[in-house]
Amino acid sequence: MTPIFPKQADKYFRIGLSLFVLTILIGVSISAYMFSPNRAETGYSPVQPVEYSHKLHAGNLGMDCRYCHSTVEHSGFAAPPTTETCMNCHKMVKPDSPLLQPVRESYASGRPIPWVRVHSLPDYVYFNHAAHVNAGVSCVTCHGRVDQMVQVRQVEPLTMKWCVDCHRDPAPHIRPRELVTKLDWQPDGDPAEIGRRLMAENNIHPPENCSGCHR
Repeated sequence: MTPIFPKQADKYFRIGLSLFVLTILIGVSISAYMFSPNRAETGYSPVQPVEYSHKLHAGNLGMDCRYCHSTVEHSGFAAPPTTETCMNCHKMVKPDSPLLQPVRESYASGRPIPWVRVHSLPDYVYFNHAAHVNAGVSCVTCHGRVDQMVQVRQVEPLTMKWCVDCHRDPAPHIRPRELVTKLDWQPDGDPAEIGRRLMAENNIHPPENCSGCHR
């Protein structure tokens, strides 16, 4: 009897099946990497080398964000605080706390505390903190109510669509510049109307073209 399939059909079938399974596995792996919480989703909340509570410092004690993130008004990067900034207080406040041992070791050695970055954008995205802060965009807009977080987490997706939507209609997110770091501020009236007035007064026109963020 003449065989229906050639002798090499089984080999070709096995090779094809292996390639199909491999393609599926690669696709799943790439998807898991690209859409992991620390890349595209909200909820990313890494454990830091020091148990620093924003709820205590920014919330209960009312510390201004700019005391620790001192470059946010003048630079494109909101730098984490230096150990010297921490020790300005903690030389006298809880100087022997075991929770602050990594801070004391950093201060003595001169090696910076290895803070873990929570909010991260791809290298091909240009984002300037100073431009947004000086336009009246509050920390809350991108970072949420950090003053209520014991451990900071990412609350917004930081995707291109999310950014472009704000650039197309920024008015609801614009507030008086002096209130940018007042995280519990509530507008006395329609926030969009307040924002439109401030945009007109301060000549605010966020770019919507590609080169605004991809330079």
